[in-house]
Amino acid sequence: MKFVASRIVSTARLGILTVAALAAFATAVPASERLSTSNRSNQIVIRVDVSDQEMTVMQAGRRLYSWPVSTAKRGKITPSGTYQPQWFSRNHRSSLYDDAPMPFAIFYDGNYAIHGTYSTGQLGRPASNGCVRLHPENARTLYEMVYALGKENTYVVVQE
Repeated sequence: MKFVASRIVSTARLGILTVAALAAFATAVPASERLSTSNRSNQIVIRVDVSDQEMTVMQAGRRLYSWPVSTAKRGKITPSGTYQPQWFSRNHRSSLYDDAPMPFAIFYDGNYAIHGTYSTGQLGRPASNGCVRLHPENARTLYEMVYALGKENTYVVVQE
């Protein structure tokens, strides 16, 4: 009987802990929202909102730019997550998509990059094969800003 009673108490404790954990999880702020530049004066956070097809660039907790983007069209994906730039290519040409121009490319996840596009009429709606496309002038502004500050001081947050 003592074993059964202690088992019930353990189960009850587990239930309370589970409820507490679920409550904490339910009220937790998403990781992408917790990423802040408030304590890092130079840090750049590039937030890409796939559902709104918009990019917000923040530095030192201040919004510097909001630009329309194009992310993955139907059947393709723009992966969600938090990344840091891996490499830069000022005048990149796609080796995967018919030598397509990708000016001011900031690669952040393998073959995925933020880059300029000359198909500016498609900005604001899904149109890419997975990359984040910007107006070439905005891509240049972002590229120069991130290149000057460094990969280690930049975060790319892609959210649905």
